[in-house]
Amino acid sequence: MISGGYRKLVIATCIGMLIVLLGGALVTNTDSGDGCGTDWPLCNGKFIPAWTLESTIEYSHRFLTGIAGILVVLTCIATYRLVRNMDKPDPEPLWYAGSILVFTVVQALMGAAAVKWPQSSQVMALHFGISLFAFASTLLLVLWVLRQRDAAGRTPPAVPRGIFPFALAVSVYSLIVIYLGAYIRHTDSAGGCGTDWPLCNGAVVPELEGATLIAFVHRLAAAVFLIVMLLLYVYIRRVRQADSVTARTSSWLLGLTVGQVLSGALVAWTVGNEDLFIFTSLLHNLVICGLFSLLADLSIRSWRYRDAGRDAKVAESHA
Repeated sequence: MISGGYRKLVIATCIGMLIVLLGGALVTNTDSGDGCGTDWPLCNGKFIPAWTLESTIEYSHRFLTGIAGILVVLTCIATYRLVRNMDKPDPEPLWYAGSILVFTVVQALMGAAAVKWPQSSQVMALHFGISLFAFASTLLLVLWVLRQRDAAGRTPPAVPRGIFPFALAVSVYSLIVIYLGAYIRHTDSAGGCGTDWPLCNGAVVPELEGATLIAFVHRLAAAVFLIVMLLLYVYIRRVRQADSVTARTSSWLLGLTVGQVLSGALVAWTVGNEDLFIFTSLLHNLVICGLFSLLADLSIRSWRYRDAGRDAKVAESHA
């Protein structure tokens, strides 16, 4: 039996990790990474630094990361105690809680390293990916908790075996698209295509060099991602044995993918307006958080219940 206190703790941790992820994106978008100089964990040599916009953004991000870290530790302890007291221990929440802890520690160390020593754009782009993994793990734990309501009275979902490799391939490809997007921000290539969308500098295929090349490759990769996500949606909807949760997840995924494309268009249209660009860029990051997390959930569920899908198909053939 999952208590209300544990449920609230997990949700609070998820919200905290989302704030940390978006806070990191805000630090990047406002060029506040040097707001505390090269000091860590202090800020310009002080526990409470002198106020500047850059130092406030950077130090607030560090403070909120510390709070989220405490919540992560509490969640790990509470999850271990929960599983230990189960009649039939389920290791799934332990995997999620452990992943949250590992990725949170790694992202904190990478953030400290970025402050102390200059890092390449390639490495800094990885920082967002690690933060995304940390958030996705918390959302997966939240989804697991919510699905435990009346779980004893439900039969395992029947997920056809073909969905898992498809979903996994799309998840891996999404990481490539996400990395390219993060790389754009850390190389100041957001304006590589100007404010044109879906064209790039007024052309279908622009001159491929410098920032334009980086921005155009990301757009092309995003267009391919939209196509493969549409194919995944159609495939899941046409498979007779797919359960309602899997089908509903595919709808959410397609909707979020369209939202991600449209938010990318907003980023392009506002790249020349610094005030609006901060918000459209954060919206772009917010949508990808939900999109990648649901992709991970679909991959995990389709792997865990792939045998149930096979058994359902066999039972139908013998009926």
